[in-house]
Amino acid sequence: MKRLTVTLLAAFILSLCASSFAEAADFNLVIPLPLTGKQAKFGEMMKRSYEIAAEEINAKGGIKKGKLILSFEDSGAKPETARAIVEKLIDTKKQPIIVGEYTSACAKAVAAVAEERKTPYLIVASADDDITRQNYKYVFRQNQVNAHYADSVIDFIQKVVKPKTVAILFESSNFGTSGADAMEKDALKIGMKVVLKEKYEAGSVDFKPLLSKVKAAQPDVIYMVSYVMDASLLMKQIKELRIDAKLFAGGAAGFAIPEFIDNAKDAAEYAITATLWTPQVKFPGAKEYADKYKKKFGDFPSYHGASAYSALYVTKDALERAKDWTPDGIRAAMKATNLATAFGQVKFEDKEGYQNQNFADTFVLQVIKGEHETVWPEKYASKKYVYPMPSWRERR
Repeated sequence: MKRLTVTLLAAFILSLCASSFAEAADFNLVIPLPLTGKQAKFGEMMKRSYEIAAEEINAKGGIKKGKLILSFEDSGAKPETARAIVEKLIDTKKQPIIVGEYTSACAKAVAAVAEERKTPYLIVASADDDITRQNYKYVFRQNQVNAHYADSVIDFIQKVVKPKTVAILFESSNFGTSGADAMEKDALKIGMKVVLKEKYEAGSVDFKPLLSKVKAAQPDVIYMVSYVMDASLLMKQIKELRIDAKLFAGGAAGFAIPEFIDNAKDAAEYAITATLWTPQVKFPGAKEYADKYKKKFGDFPSYHGASAYSALYVTKDALERAKDWTPDGIRAAMKATNLATAFGQVKFEDKEGYQNQNFADTFVLQVIKGEHETVWPEKYASKKYVYPMPSWRERR
C-alpha cells in the first residue's frame, strides 16, 4: 500500500512538473527577412521592430510564462532562398507558425510552402492581392492588400485635387504590377483618364526616357509604385526635367519610409504617398512604439515596422489562446483573432474574394518641410495638406 501511495505521489509530482514545464516552455521563432540586398532597409526596420516587441513581451512575462526567443534568417529578397529557409523551419525545426518576409514574391513562395505543409503563415507587409486569393486555409495577412492601398489617396485626389488625367509608373514586380492595376481601376471609377501606364525595371539609373513620355502626356497626377531607391531617383529626375503636375503621388513602399526624404532631398517636398499606418495614429500603443523606435534608431518607423511590431503581439495572442501549439491548434486561434494593436484592429476575414485577410483604414502622408506628415483622412491629420503645390520654378 505504501509503495502504491509513493508511486502515485511520484506520478502526481511528475505530472505537475511536466505541466509547469509546458507552461513555462520558451517559444523559439525564426523569422525570414531581407537583411542584405536592395530591400535590406525594409528588412532592418522590421527586424528592429520585432526585437522591440519581443523585449516588451518578455518583460511582461513572455508567452505562457516562457520566453519568446527570436532569431532571423536572411532571404536577400530572393523567393527561392525564402522558400528554402521556410522548408527547413517547418520540416527540420518543426516550427509550428511562420511569420515575416517583406516582398510579395517572397511571401508568395513562403505561402505556397506553408499551405502545402499545413503550417500557419502570418504575412506582415506583402501586398500582392493574389496571395490571399488562393483559397489557402493556413495563410493569414495582417497588412492591407494592394487593391486598397490607395483608398485614402483616391479619396484625397477626388475631394481635393479633382484631376482629369493620371500617368502611372511602376516597377515590374508583383507589388508594382498589382499596385498599378489597382490605381488604373480606381482612376476609371472616379472618371480620371489614364494617359500613360508604363513599367520599368527595378534598379534603373536613368528614368529620363520614361519621364520624357510623362512630360509629353502632361498628366494632372503622376502616380508611382516604387521601392525606395527608384522612388527617390524618380523624384530627383522629375525635378531635373522640370515636370510639373497637380500632384506627385506614391503607392506606399519606398515613398513612405524616411530614406525616401533622405535620398530625394528637396525633390521629395509636397509629394504624397499612401500608407497603412503613421506615427500620429491613435491606436493603442502606437505612440509608445513610435517614440521608442525613434529614440533607439533616430527616425520614426514606417508602416512596415509598425506591422512587424504588432505581428508579434498577434502571434502571442494566438499562441496563448491556442488549445495546443500544433499547427492546427494555432491556425484555429489565428482564425478567431480580433485584437487591438499599435497597427490597428486585426481580424482575419473572408470577403471580396480574399481569405484570412485583415482589412484596415489607409492614410495619406505628405512631405512638408522635409518631414512625413499625416494629411488625410482629416480626422487623423497631424498637419493641413499643402495644395495646390508650387511649380518647380516657384520653389526656392
